[in-house]
Amino acid sequence: MTGGPDPVRGAEPQEALRRAVRTDLSGSAVDAAPRLLGGELRTFISTATEADPVEVRLRITEVEAYHGQGTGEIPDPGSHARMGRTARNSTMWGEPGRLYVYLSHGIHSCVNVVCGPEGQGDGVLLRAGEVVAGVEAAALRRGVALPLGRIALRDLARGPGRLGQAVGLRHPLHDGIDAVTAGQQHGARAELWLGPQRDDVVSGPRVGVAGVAGTAAFPWRFWIEADPTVSPFRWGRGAAEASSRANGSMSA
Repeated sequence: MTGGPDPVRGAEPQEALRRAVRTDLSGSAVDAAPRLLGGELRTFISTATEADPVEVRLRITEVEAYHGQGTGEIPDPGSHARMGRTARNSTMWGEPGRLYVYLSHGIHSCVNVVCGPEGQGDGVLLRAGEVVAGVEAAALRRGVALPLGRIALRDLARGPGRLGQAVGLRHPLHDGIDAVTAGQQHGARAELWLGPQRDDVVSGPRVGVAGVAGTAAFPWRFWIEADPTVSPFRWGRGAAEASSRANGSMSA
């Protein structure tokens, strides 16, 4: 069971995509993040009821960069790696191309692509995407009734929690899975595919991030302009106030 493609906007032509290699992701999170847009995360999940692994292909439309401890020109207070390596974030310190799958609010498995040199702690959160193959499987995982209308299809992987659920990657089973070598981990494989450099990429503050880390001081959210699957912006706790203070200081 893979379900048929029923795209909102349409995937990149297959000949335009290629498998990612580690050097594609060896730059900082801010450099690597826009390179992921228009590419695909493909997952292959084994189940007890299917003879072959179930494939879901996700076209990546929105990402957020998070710097590791002490990397970049500005320390990143929004990063899980800001206080150094811990049991929770240890995957972030590994080789680029592995996926850091963490639990948000105790329920949502969120997927990040590790980037930068090994030991740096950089990551790119996959915030939203369009399911271009495996729609039925993604909908079943999400608990969304079939057949999907246009709005339901748009929202299938709109937001990091929905995205993680749609592609079938779960914390802690799939934390650290390698999307470059596509080695199997707990019944799952993941592949990262990249497309050509895009000229329709927009950037701005990150979504729902608290304090100054969620303001224009960190314009490290990148998305494909006018793509309907991109999630709406919302301020994080204290971010609007921090933004107002910063704007007031600049105008004083």
